[in-house]
Amino acid sequence: MMENRRSFLAVLASVGAPVMLFARRISAQLPAPTPASGQNPRPPENPDARDPEAPMPKSGAKAILEANEKDIKKNVEKLYALASELKTEVEKTDSVQVLSLGLVKKAEEIEKLAHEIKTRAKG
Repeated sequence: MMENRRSFLAVLASVGAPVMLFARRISAQLPAPTPASGQNPRPPENPDARDPEAPMPKSGAKAILEANEKDIKKNVEKLYALASELKTEVEKTDSVQVLSLGLVKKAEEIEKLAHEIKTRAKG
C-alpha cells in the first residue's frame, strides 16, 4: 500500500509541477482585463482633493512652506536631542549585554521622527 502511495505522489509531482509552470507562464502573457466602455477604470479616491499639479495661490503656498520649514527645524532639533540621548545611553551600556527596551523604544522614536522629517521635506 505504501509503495502505491509513493508512486502516485511521485507521478503527481512530476506531472503537476510542469503543468503549474505552464499555466503560470500562459496567465502571465494574458492582457489585463479592461473595464467596459463608459466606465471609469479607477474611481477618484477623494473627489474633494485638489489636483497636485494645479498651481497653489502664492500667499497660501508661501504660508504652507514657511510652516513646513518651521516644523522641519523643530523636528530636526528634537531628532538631534533624541540621538544624543541615545548615544549617551549606549555608551553607558555594556556592549556584551542585551540592549534595554528603553534603548530600542528610543531608537524607534528616532526612526519615526526621521521618517516624518523626510516626508515633510519631500513636500
